[in-house]
Amino acid sequence: METPVEIAFRNMDPSEFVEKRVRERVGRLEQFYDRITSCHVQIEAPHKHHTKGNLYEIRIEVRVPGTELTVNNKPGNVHAHEDIYVAIRDAFDAMERQLKKWKQKANADVKVHDAPLAGRIEELHPDRDFGQIAMTDGRLVYFHRNSVVGNGFDTLSLGDTVELVVHSGEGEKGPQASAVRPVGGLKFVDKP
Repeated sequence: METPVEIAFRNMDPSEFVEKRVRERVGRLEQFYDRITSCHVQIEAPHKHHTKGNLYEIRIEVRVPGTELTVNNKPGNVHAHEDIYVAIRDAFDAMERQLKKWKQKANADVKVHDAPLAGRIEELHPDRDFGQIAMTDGRLVYFHRNSVVGNGFDTLSLGDTVELVVHSGEGEKGPQASAVRPVGGLKFVDKP
């Protein structure tokens, strides 16, 4: 963390035990995400004059690159928050969830789709409803009339550039295209 953790007590006396617990939980946040730049924790007892029935409020501000995450854990009717350690636990659990969600969003893996394979019609047998596509790696890929998108088999000519999807298993004729789409206007260059 770039700046030290700041812990503030309001309407109550500072406690080294509470501070120790807060620092432990901040350490857990840092283990989960090591690019936290700062963390501010405010612990408040709204009714200083009560000895019993205080519901502690915990506010946590965590700064990470590009944003600030905040948890303002107001107890409402959660009487478990009469225990300061339970209030701290709940607030930091909420911050961990928020940090996980932010981290997933910030590090979202952008789905990159592989470019479709391209090839050139090397052989065409309209009388027998199949052809062969030459690939850049030298393979010939078999395709059937039914694999051509949009019933375009009859419009194909030798040398036409096509995009194709190669079936994962090989057929008896070698690699086989499960989908072939003519690409008009593009020229397939198999040699540099």
